[in-house]
Amino acid sequence: MASFVSDLVDRARLAARAIADYGENLVRPTVRIGVTGLSRAGKTVFITALVHGLARGGRFPVFTPAADDAILRAYLAPQPDDAVPRFEYESHARALIGDRIWPESTRQISELRVVIEHKGKDGQPRTLTLDIVDYPGEWLLDLPLLAKTYEQWAKESLALSHSGPRAMLAASWHAYNATLDASGPADEQAAITAAQLFTEYLRSCREERWALSLLPPGRFLLPGDLAGSPALTFAPLALPAEAAPPEGSLWAMMKRRYDAYKDIVVKPFFRDHFARLDRQIVLVDVLAALNAGPAAVRDLEFALSAILDCFQVGRKTLLSSLISPRVDRVLFAATKADHLHQVSHDRLEAILTRMIERAAGRARYAGAETDVVALAAVRATREARVRSNGDELPAIVGVPVAGERAVGHLFDGEREIALFPGDLPADPERVFDVGNTGFQGLTAGALEEAEFRFLRFRPPRIERTVDGLPTLPHIRLDRVLQFLIGDRFQ
Repeated sequence: MASFVSDLVDRARLAARAIADYGENLVRPTVRIGVTGLSRAGKTVFITALVHGLARGGRFPVFTPAADDAILRAYLAPQPDDAVPRFEYESHARALIGDRIWPESTRQISELRVVIEHKGKDGQPRTLTLDIVDYPGEWLLDLPLLAKTYEQWAKESLALSHSGPRAMLAASWHAYNATLDASGPADEQAAITAAQLFTEYLRSCREERWALSLLPPGRFLLPGDLAGSPALTFAPLALPAEAAPPEGSLWAMMKRRYDAYKDIVVKPFFRDHFARLDRQIVLVDVLAALNAGPAAVRDLEFALSAILDCFQVGRKTLLSSLISPRVDRVLFAATKADHLHQVSHDRLEAILTRMIERAAGRARYAGAETDVVALAAVRATREARVRSNGDELPAIVGVPVAGERAVGHLFDGEREIALFPGDLPADPERVFDVGNTGFQGLTAGALEEAEFRFLRFRPPRIERTVDGLPTLPHIRLDRVLQFLIGDRFQ
């Protein structure tokens, strides 16, 4: 009964916020864009490059308002939500342009407001406000927990942890879990140890060699100010079938903390931020999964399907805007396209399209538009042709990040190299094949045995426009803008 009342209150809050947002949108046309992606997908770089390009007159030939000189100016304005941290655009831009280092990754939700002054179709001046909401993709993977009991989540998590490379990575946690009696007395130290070992397993799954993506609960990897709190001190237990937790048991303690996690962490994120989005871009580090191998590719496929299932998608109507806001456009972007020669960009898009095809089909059926793009928000390399054993190969040229290794070389972060990154397969199915006919990733053995090995490159030396302004080179950032907001310049 208490849960039912809580759901009614949450729905009432959502409806009230939707009505307030709709009224504000009549006065100030606004698009609320969610930017998310799993760890190291490039969210911070994407937002910095997008804002910098709008404010500094970046080269966006595919973005119709920019190509038609309809944009008069774009500038930052105070964000609307006082309780949400501001996206640190200025410091991130200095890191990229001045220091040529990649900015720190997203660890919490943040927000930035950009106002675009432009000429309407009738030639009259108008404004469009972009509210950009940046949040970790790991948080999205928590949303399905709202519909699951502790018992369901524990069973699913344990089953997943025994599959593929996860079984080896979870060995220490499994061994400790086997010593616990779920129906025995609650034990704080047992709960702490189980949570720590479970978290270590999740962190190991995320390492480059494995690059696994389906790793809820998200706050175990990005705890923020909840680190060490009871709401993050629980873990899956092996439970007896068709039973209820005895009062005062370890099982009851874990169940209570799991429910608290949903109430304290997941529900407020959904209510206050996620449910208010109009458009969404999901950044995907497909290359990291390709580096690791077919198991990581399939794991990423499942994670992306879970992410897309979380969105309330569909065609916007007056009623939905007032009662149940919906995301009407979702873009999936395969980032770091500059790590490949352009001849492989179509193949990279085909692989990502294959990953999301089932979930994207459901979104389109609901009336939402979806698209896939190979993207580099900041292009760190340029293209060239190199000769090897008499053959001419498509290569990329750039400065690897200090500490990167390849073919026995350790790079110092200063020397530029030309690299043939390899060709992606013409048939996307090949990267999902876990059999002997599939490609070999890092999980197969030594680095030298991997069929793909993508280096990290430093940000480029910055070009300047004819007016002397610094401009960040990119790949298809203008196509992203056209899909997300091009229709709003009327």
